[in-house]
Amino acid sequence: MMSMKKYFGTNVKFKPIMVIVLISSFIFILDQLTKFFVVHILDLSGRLSITVISGFINFNMAWNEGINFGLFANSSEIMRIILIIVSILICIGIFFWAIKQNSILLLIFSSAIIGGAIGNVVDRIIYGAVADFLNITCCGVYNPYSFNIADISIFFGVVGIIFSPNSKNQN
Repeated sequence: MMSMKKYFGTNVKFKPIMVIVLISSFIFILDQLTKFFVVHILDLSGRLSITVISGFINFNMAWNEGINFGLFANSSEIMRIILIIVSILICIGIFFWAIKQNSILLLIFSSAIIGGAIGNVVDRIIYGAVADFLNITCCGVYNPYSFNIADISIFFGVVGIIFSPNSKNQN
């Protein structure tokens, strides 16, 4: 993995904060636009299910009050507030960790996590739960779980950070 100076050259004034703000904002906006479209324009919250590509992609409305796969969901206002606070604290921690890294990939992956997490935090504030709607099935195997753009982004960011070479080993 290249350091930022090798990737962008020595004459480029590179601001890690701007990368995080731009990428996180893009992911957040894309996530919120897709949720608004399927929940309100397509009325998925009323219809509950829409087949997009038969046997492969469905929009299935799921209000996730917990975290991944509904863990910690218990319809409690206190749990909702705790999840909002924990998500915000994690975003702040990742932000400060990321701006110290010397890797454009780590900035991108961190930004993906932050943008997705903020998208889900906004859902918890507005709806009281996260709006999940994407459902992918394949090969006749039924998938009961739905997810959203924020979830994809968080997953992409976490996996990317886990499998990125340590930035201290870069030359």
